[in-house]
Amino acid sequence: MAKTIRIALAQINTVLGDLKGNAEKIADFTEQAKKAGAQVIAFPELSLCGYPPEDLLLKPKFIEDTAETLKSLLPISDGIVTIIGFAHMADDLYNAAAVMYDGRLITNYHKMFLPNYGVFDEFRYFQTGSEIPVFRTDGFTFGVNICEDIWFTEGPTIAQALEPGCQLVINISSSPYHFKKGLLREEMVGMRAYDNQVYVAYVNTVGGQDELVFDGQSLIASPSGDIIARGRQFEEDLIVVDLDLSLISSKHLFDPKRRQRTHSIEKQEIVEYRIEDFILKPVETKVSTSIHPTLEPIAEVYEALKTGLRDYVHKNGFKKVVIGLSGGIDSSVTAMICADALGAENVIGVAMPSRYSSKASIEDAEALARNLGIKLLNISIEPTFSSLKFTMEDEFRGLPEDITEENMQPRIRGMILMALSNKFNWLVIATGNKSEIAVGYTTLYGDMVGGFAVLKDILKTTVYELAKYRNSLPGGPVIPERVITKEPSAELRPGQKDVDTLPPYPILDEILRGYVESEKSMADLISEGLPREYVSWAVRKVDQNEYKRRQGPVGIKISPRAFGKDRRMPITNAYRR
Repeated sequence: MAKTIRIALAQINTVLGDLKGNAEKIADFTEQAKKAGAQVIAFPELSLCGYPPEDLLLKPKFIEDTAETLKSLLPISDGIVTIIGFAHMADDLYNAAAVMYDGRLITNYHKMFLPNYGVFDEFRYFQTGSEIPVFRTDGFTFGVNICEDIWFTEGPTIAQALEPGCQLVINISSSPYHFKKGLLREEMVGMRAYDNQVYVAYVNTVGGQDELVFDGQSLIASPSGDIIARGRQFEEDLIVVDLDLSLISSKHLFDPKRRQRTHSIEKQEIVEYRIEDFILKPVETKVSTSIHPTLEPIAEVYEALKTGLRDYVHKNGFKKVVIGLSGGIDSSVTAMICADALGAENVIGVAMPSRYSSKASIEDAEALARNLGIKLLNISIEPTFSSLKFTMEDEFRGLPEDITEENMQPRIRGMILMALSNKFNWLVIATGNKSEIAVGYTTLYGDMVGGFAVLKDILKTTVYELAKYRNSLPGGPVIPERVITKEPSAELRPGQKDVDTLPPYPILDEILRGYVESEKSMADLISEGLPREYVSWAVRKVDQNEYKRRQGPVGIKISPRAFGKDRRMPITNAYRR
């Protein structure tokens, strides 16, 4: 019978700061793993406290409570090696992995590579670890490291893998989602396993935390670099896999490169920990390993938006959300995502027509509400708009109507939505998309009002893709076809169309991908064939409207470089190139 170890990866959805609730979930998944016959279980990075804990880490009581909660979990490790991510205070604060067995703590591994780019800010909180551990039992040797550690070829993975007899490296991670991030992880994990001729087990967290979404997709790669297990996307999952350890010794025997590397400068100092009383159990019947399929690109984005919205709403104690429904594409897609994520009974749409609202838009909002099965309120803003214009009549006398009167309308709508929110404890969901937010085609204290912005990182062209994708699913279309085909308009003045003010969205979005997401210069964009006048206009507007974006609600990060934590530009800024 082959020498086999059964391991479990628990990709769980934690609530940041809920130490008791997270500990209960960790205990529950550990019990499930024991029942499945697993001898090792790993949980994600900082899973005990939630990720990212940010300035909670600066609260001494939070660190103390985390330590006490971890101590209370020691008994769950009876008969199973248990690896839990947490924040560990020693001589300094560390991003750590507790390795426990049979009710005792073997050691705490401290993360060595601390990311400090994009949404990551770990230098602010953590000290760098220095000890590279490897764990030995009778017949089984493995290493443990954390998230960023495995992304570096010169990281602890290579040192652990080069230790005599090492068969497995476990990486616990909390890797935020962005479009196609899963493919990058899969390539990296497969490469680390192949290069080092060991199994690599990578457990990732899942769920939403403020603007971040975690997609799960925990992985196990064989020494051949093949993915032999993949967890579900955007769902909790317990991945249980049998690893044939005899395969590793065979691989090492026929790998001359490994012998050379063992005596090279790549070999780093290892601290060895012996796990006493651990005995490999014979595996009579192997478990069936699942390689869950990945979603198509647009479906992946849709599920990320649903996950981020659902967790933001529920983890912050809300049950229902309210949305202004204009009959346009943005509010329609927002309402659709809300209904799918939260249930139609928990979504309230509010139509707020004015003198400029077209009959078609009102009809489309009503049709959408019927198709989704959501409640629709109809509150005309005309009386309030007329009253406000009358109030300002003396101050504005003799001046033509302009953007001032246009912006009064979304600000009235924002006030109505917030009144409903205050009265009924409904969370207002803003409907603006990334294209409009980027160039300031939004009204401060108007359509920017809200507690959460689902489409904040979604370009306008992608909004249409989401609508078409959802309409193609079984059950039939939910967004009226006219919403998708009609010319976009804010309907704040007679005959208004977005294209009167903005470049065509396909061109604008291409500029924004280059300027915002890739930091290309105006010259770069123009050299790629984008119209000079559109590039110059868009760059100027993006730079000028940072002050608006700072005052808007948080929203779900989908792109590699989103507004907010990813892209932090000064508001007062005269650089335009």
